Amino acid sequence: MAYAIVIAVLASYLLGNLNGAVCMSTLLSHEDVREHGSGNAGLTNFARNYGGWNSLLVVLIDGGKAVIATMLSGLLLKPYGLEAEGMMLGAVAVSLGHDFPALLGFRGGKGILSGFLCAVVMDWRVALLVVSLFALTYVLSGYVSLGSIMGAGSYAVGFVIWHHSQPWVMAGGIFIGVLALFMHRSNISRLIHGTESKTNLFKGRKRK
Repeated sequence: MAYAIVIAVLASYLLGNLNGAVCMSTLLSHEDVREHGSGNAGLTNFARNYGGWNSLLVVLIDGGKAVIATMLSGLLLKPYGLEAEGMMLGAVAVSLGHDFPALLGFRGGKGILSGFLCAVVMDWRVALLVVSLFALTYVLSGYVSLGSIMGAGSYAVGFVIWHHSQPWVMAGGIFIGVLALFMHRSNISRLIHGTESKTNLFKGRKRK
């Protein structure tokens, strides 16, 4: 089982290093999205700098890697009766790979999209809770960051509510939610001080 765990962790972490925003900014403009805007390799910064509709490709890459990592890890540990735990292990590893990618100088995204797609695979109820709070908060406030923060908090709460009988799964869900909140610490500070920028995800400015 140890070999299966090691393979699951390494494969998921390396998949996390495949950053959609970095890949697409390189393909579209031969530059690094982290050189612009907030300097973050995430969906929001990409949309602001390269256009909202181009962001759909970022969603496919970051979402796809999360789904693959979660399902692959679940399959690797399924023979040991630990499919759910394996899926969460993959989700944690791919989130860490996305946020702290060794192949990209440990400068990644903030993990909201990849974490959400992991939840879609593991438990639709958690995913529905997250996307509902994100969408409601974003529509009412115009702040993607505030929606992401609410989504991250509900992520942890959702796994506590629906997976309290599976300690490792619950712990992993809490970890991913708290990690996302940690990655948004600068946004939280700007929101508190009233200096955070609003974002239209579908009308981002395209760079030449």
